[in-house]
Amino acid sequence: MNDPNLPLPTGPGAYVLLIELKKPQAIEVGRLGEIHFPAGWYAYVGSALNGLAARVNRHLRQQKKRRWHVDYLLEADRLSGVIWALSDERLECCVANALQQRGLTCIPRFGASDCRCPSHLFHSPNYRLLQNEVSLAFTSAGASSHQHTTIQGADQG
Repeated sequence: MNDPNLPLPTGPGAYVLLIELKKPQAIEVGRLGEIHFPAGWYAYVGSALNGLAARVNRHLRQQKKRRWHVDYLLEADRLSGVIWALSDERLECCVANALQQRGLTCIPRFGASDCRCPSHLFHSPNYRLLQNEVSLAFTSAGASSHQHTTIQGADQG
């Protein structure tokens, strides 16, 4: 199967990957060790100051060297959507903090090894709730978000 490429802007910005885990799993995540993930939907917050299209499409590739914590999670199930905002500023911590303040369950230290955030990965059992919370988090960070949610025909019930 060829790796998909999304028609995203090439400019800098922040993004949130929406990932579905259909069943609970224990996944070895680099230096974080084994993490137990409940089934449901996950929002991973990242930045792409060198270009959104390149970074997100790298996450979509099947064949890649594991570089970030999210690479381990993406091997376990599927990327179902992406929400992004163009910005020259590093918004990922603002978006992650907004998601935490909105009460979403976070996976401690995931994706936050180079900052002081508790996490950059959040869980919800409901896709639409998670999608809405991410959009609101971008708004609270002062960014206008855009979505692509038809990756791999996600069942977003």
